[in-house]
Amino acid sequence: MEKIIVENKVQQVKLLAAINDEHDGVIVELSEPMHSEDFASMLKASIVQWRKQGKRGVWIKVPIELVNLVEAAVKEGFWYHHAEPNYLMLIYWIPEGTHTLPANASHRVGIAAFVMNDKREVLVVQEKSGIFRGTGVWKFPTGVVDEGEDICVAAVREVKEETDIDTKFVEVLAFRQSHKVYFGKSDLSFICLLQPLSFEIQKQESEIEAAQWMPLDEYVAQPFVQKSEIMKYMFDLCLAKVDKDYSGFSPVSTTSNVSDEKGYLYVNSQDLIKAVSSGHHIST
Repeated sequence: MEKIIVENKVQQVKLLAAINDEHDGVIVELSEPMHSEDFASMLKASIVQWRKQGKRGVWIKVPIELVNLVEAAVKEGFWYHHAEPNYLMLIYWIPEGTHTLPANASHRVGIAAFVMNDKREVLVVQEKSGIFRGTGVWKFPTGVVDEGEDICVAAVREVKEETDIDTKFVEVLAFRQSHKVYFGKSDLSFICLLQPLSFEIQKQESEIEAAQWMPLDEYVAQPFVQKSEIMKYMFDLCLAKVDKDYSGFSPVSTTSNVSDEKGYLYVNSQDLIKAVSSGHHIST
C-alpha cells in the first residue's frame, strides 16, 4: 500500500503487483478486471514507489480483455512497445534523460527453399497472392519462420505445406538482409538447400496456383530471374553447391548459456573439419 494525498486527505492506495527484471526495472502482468480510475490511482502510487526504489524501466502487459486500462497508462506517460494477438505491452522510463529500453523486434525471418531432384529439376511454385500473383513467375517455395521455430524446421515445413513434398534439410547456402520491407521492419531471408524424400506434388490449394519440377535451364531462362540481380546470385549459388565445392552452413544442435532450450549453430562443417584435421586450433 502507498499513502497519497487526495483533497487534503491521506488515502491508502493498493500498489500494482510487479516482479523485478534483470535491469533494475519491473514487470507488471495485469490479469484482474478493474475500473480505469482505480487502475490509474494504483499506477500513480506504484510509480512513486518504484521511483523511491530506484527502478528504471516499467513494463506493463495488458491482456486484450483489459483494453479499457490502456488509456489511463498512456496518460501517465506510457507508450506502446509491441502487440501480440492477445496482449499489448506498454513501457515507461522513470529516470530523467533518454531511456535505454530495448526496441521491439526489428526483423522478420523467412526462408527460400532450393530443392532439386536427380533429373536436375528444381521444385518451383506460382503463388495465388502477393507481388507475383498472375505474373506467371515460377519461384522457389518461400515462407516465414514462426515464433519459436528453427530455420531448418521452417524450411521443411514450408515445402511440405506448399507442395506436399517431404524433404530433409541440408544447409543454409546464404542469407539476405533487406530493410523497410514490412511495416518499416527489416527482413532476413535464408536460402536453404533441402534434399527431396518424395516427388509427387500436391499443391496447397489456399496459397499456391501451381507447382512443378522445372528443368534448371527453364528456371533460369525466366525474365524474372534474368532481370533480377539477387535472383541470378541465388541461382549461381545453388549451381555452385550442386556442381562445385561450395559449402554452406549446416545446423549443429547446441544449448545456450542463457537457457537450457535446444537451438542450432549453423556452421561451415566442411571447412571446419579441414581446419581441425590440419591441426588448426578452433576456439570455442
